[in-house]
Amino acid sequence: MFQKFSLLFFILFVSPYIFAQDCDFSISGQIIDIHDNTPLQGAVISIGGTNTVSYSNENGYYEFNDLCKGELTLKVTHPYCKTEAKTIRLKEDRKINFRLEHHLEELNEVLLKGKLYNTNLNSSISNQIKTEELERFSSTSLGEALESISGVSTLNTGSSIVKPIIQGLHSSRVLIINDNVRLHDQQWGEDHAPNVDINSAANVMVIKGASALKYGGDAIAGVIVVEPRKAPIKDTLMGKTILTGASNGRGGTLSSSLIKSNLSGFNYRIQGSLKRLGDLKAPDYQLTNTGQRENNLSLGLGLNKIDYGIDFSYKLTNSEIGILRAAHIGNARDLVNSINRQEPFYIEDFSYSIDNPKQEVTHQIFKLNTFKKLKNIGEASLQYSFQNNDRLEFDVRRGGRSNIAAMDMNLKTHTLLAQLEWTQIRDFNTEFGIELNAQTNFSDPSTGVKRLIPDYDMYSAGIFATSIFELNENWKIDAGIRYDFSKINADKFYALSRWRNLNYNQLYPQFEVEEFGNQILTNPIFDYHNISGTVGATHIFENDWKLISNLSSASRAPNPSELFSEGLHHSLATIELGDLRLGSEQSLKVGIELQGEIDNFGFSLQPYYNYIDDFIILEPEGIETTIRGSFPVYAYRQTDARLFGIDVSASYTYRNFDWLSNFAYVNGTDIDRDTALINMPPLNLSNTLTYRKAEWNNFYLSVNSKFVAEQHLFPDNNFTTDIVNTTTGNFEEVLVDISTPPEAYHLLNFRSGVQFDLNSNKLSIDIIINNVLNTSYRDYLNRLRFYADEVGTNAMLQLKFNY
Repeated sequence: MFQKFSLLFFILFVSPYIFAQDCDFSISGQIIDIHDNTPLQGAVISIGGTNTVSYSNENGYYEFNDLCKGELTLKVTHPYCKTEAKTIRLKEDRKINFRLEHHLEELNEVLLKGKLYNTNLNSSISNQIKTEELERFSSTSLGEALESISGVSTLNTGSSIVKPIIQGLHSSRVLIINDNVRLHDQQWGEDHAPNVDINSAANVMVIKGASALKYGGDAIAGVIVVEPRKAPIKDTLMGKTILTGASNGRGGTLSSSLIKSNLSGFNYRIQGSLKRLGDLKAPDYQLTNTGQRENNLSLGLGLNKIDYGIDFSYKLTNSEIGILRAAHIGNARDLVNSINRQEPFYIEDFSYSIDNPKQEVTHQIFKLNTFKKLKNIGEASLQYSFQNNDRLEFDVRRGGRSNIAAMDMNLKTHTLLAQLEWTQIRDFNTEFGIELNAQTNFSDPSTGVKRLIPDYDMYSAGIFATSIFELNENWKIDAGIRYDFSKINADKFYALSRWRNLNYNQLYPQFEVEEFGNQILTNPIFDYHNISGTVGATHIFENDWKLISNLSSASRAPNPSELFSEGLHHSLATIELGDLRLGSEQSLKVGIELQGEIDNFGFSLQPYYNYIDDFIILEPEGIETTIRGSFPVYAYRQTDARLFGIDVSASYTYRNFDWLSNFAYVNGTDIDRDTALINMPPLNLSNTLTYRKAEWNNFYLSVNSKFVAEQHLFPDNNFTTDIVNTTTGNFEEVLVDISTPPEAYHLLNFRSGVQFDLNSNKLSIDIIINNVLNTSYRDYLNRLRFYADEVGTNAMLQLKFNY
């Protein structure tokens, strides 16, 4: 009896003190995306061997309470993430964070690493073209693809050379970033199309204004970001081939790409494209010597270990482009007649040959990039790139010199870019960077023609800082500042008479080196200091409408063309004259964007105002006859300019129908002369109606209507010249009208396609018809509009195979 009582006493009073456990501990922490340190909502955190579960909130935080002392295993899962587990010995309250690798498919649509270009977080006013839409432009150019964005137009030289215009500005004021490398390809020329293969791009973003200081403070117009498809961190082999045939030009494009990657992070990529087109055709006649050949190649090799990585890439673009033969004439009478007549004076039968005048351009980019995640700091990256640009321009030359280029320029650019992204403060992201450039231009004197651009060395350095602060769910603020220094050192011959007539001998006597008869060798050296900045805010309303506002100031030093040009620009058939007295431009721009949705209707309104102090402008001022013919003379000068306008986009979905509309208007004024600026895009309106039926193999049918108004705001740059009257033999003064814009025009375009599943692969068939009605028109923004109409109907068949 005593033994039983003793056992009962032990169980009731003694054993609780022996077996009692401490169960008042807690574990808390945050679930973070390792790529950009953003919080992950909806992650499931469980404790192994129990039913205890917690979920991360919108800020990524989770918490467990009333946990017992001892060893336990935490397991974290999240959609598209690799599951992570951690075993700990719990003796006190713990804070444990998990950094997950977030493998959303949308990673292939991220444009730039970091948050600077995440339009949900900052006040950049931007637009994006994704892969599916870009593929439809496989046989065209980057500039033509960008025209689908409201506020983006194109400046053309004939039918094949296309440059993007953002809200009225182009060339050196538009920065183009190709695979994280700023393009240096003599972009100053209005006839120098960007050396970018549209088939190598997975996404293209246009940032309007100087919001993207990361790549330069001289983005007075904006930044175009071109990003290739990224390799996922998984075992996979994927690719696609696109074949496009075109009726106008009787040729087409072939593009193919392949990506191989594995779970270890190693990957390699290869992409290439070929384009072959013969002479293009206007509705009523052949456009002689407008053929085009392109060969493009892109290679990549990389290792991405999440916390660190290294990547090497090589890109080659090579093109041969014919320039409309009728744009090159022999004397002043021919020039006047060419501008005034309805048809080109030079028309021949269709041909695949590309004769003079023409361009041959080869551009190469080598890039080596590495990054490392830094604990309690963020991420550091270092990138070196080298670009080599060879440009040959061939003129119509006599005496057996047709095979010798009239312009032969080589531009080499070395760039070192170091960046540090600091992300350890919640809701606050800061990025610092420094960029160093060394550039050398060599103009081959063996052409036998006076060099348009002289030899020069240019060195530049830029330092920037940008920050994004998320005040709350409804307010985000960002700001940035950048300082750029550039130094240019050139060697240039001037005609002694021109040097003195421009008063350079009084202004720049320190540049004079030596006189050689009627020539003087000079050594112009200039230093430029430029400061740019931006500040903006984004407000999200309760109905999810978004108001984005941005105030930015960009500063751009004059480029070598603006300073030193002197001679015939063969592709444009114009003589261009630079000015050493030009200084830096300074832009102050205010931009606002209102985005919203009402049921199935969505809209975006983007008004802007841009004041540019000392705006550099190129405009005609007369005619000059040389031994190679008569050509309009264009000269650079500076003025204060004002540009304002609005870009509007609207969309509506009803059942199987989608409607998209883009409208753009820009008004540019030369304040000093109280007149309109030259080459401002006319008012334009685009409407697209699309019918989709997913059940019919993703069938779609789309009709696009594009209206471009006549430009009524333009400067009067007309001039007179004396020509011989063939009847009387006497000289007579005639007006050369190079100012009056062409009439408004309206185009209809058509698209239709279907898609078939072939096991795990997909085959898409698309029919595209541009200018369905074969409309005859001339575009104000085409520098060769004086000589010929634009291209007529072009029917294309496109086959795309994804594997």
